Amino acid sequence: MTLRLLAVHAHPDDESSKGAGTSASYRARGARVMVVSCTGGERGSILNEKVEARAAAERDIAGLRRLEMARAREIMDIEHRWLGYQDSGMPDEGEALPHGSFASIPLEISAEPLVRIIREYRPQVMVTYDENGGYPHPDHIRTHEVSVYARDAAADPTRYPTAGAAWQIDKLYYERIFNGPRMNALYAALVETDPDNPIIAELADMRRWFERPDLATSHVPIGDFLELRDEALRSHASQVAPDSSFFFWPNELQRSTWPYEDYQLVDSRVHTELPEDDLFTGIATEETA
Repeated sequence: MTLRLLAVHAHPDDESSKGAGTSASYRARGARVMVVSCTGGERGSILNEKVEARAAAERDIAGLRRLEMARAREIMDIEHRWLGYQDSGMPDEGEALPHGSFASIPLEISAEPLVRIIREYRPQVMVTYDENGGYPHPDHIRTHEVSVYARDAAADPTRYPTAGAAWQIDKLYYERIFNGPRMNALYAALVETDPDNPIIAELADMRRWFERPDLATSHVPIGDFLELRDEALRSHASQVAPDSSFFFWPNELQRSTWPYEDYQLVDSRVHTELPEDDLFTGIATEETA
């Protein structure tokens, strides 16, 4: 039996900042991993002012982000699908969503392509965002809605009857990688071991991430894949500066302090005892029994 993980993300780069180590670790075990990017990041900004492909980013940010995603996919050795919707951007309060953007399309319509992917790929595990999207970007919130809706619809043969044979996903997780306990543990370890590190001062403006609640139930070891994870994230050069203090903590510090990516199990149709260190806990035993 081949284990199959499906991770559903809003934009290209999300798969690398939120789960690249997990993807790489499962690929090393022989599992299949597929990432779905719901949008192409067309309305994203250039977040790395020193990006080498600056002219390309200014001329065609969507095209550049596709190339960046292809590189990240290659680094992680994963499968990848575009859901095909346009980035909704971050409208100001009271401003309408762009017409035809991902978050503006009715849920029953935007979910159908994901139902088709689920029924074709037949994953046992799905990872996505919580109802707040991890942070309140319209596309992240809609990614949660589409993922949960499609997961339920894919299991019901009466829904989307032309989208393939029904398939039930066994376990649903929300990613909880940027959680308070992790951020505080890394910060405390950095202050203790390297008090002059410039990252410490730079993190002063990011304290809200340190106050996030501890909702994780599942801690996937990724200590052997930190460099690969960093390489995948740096491939999204238009979005991530190579020396970002938020993303790139010293890897030896992470190995000794928090060598995990964290998730919250929110639904399981197989027996699982928590906490766990494997998103596939219970699946292989039950399916091969």
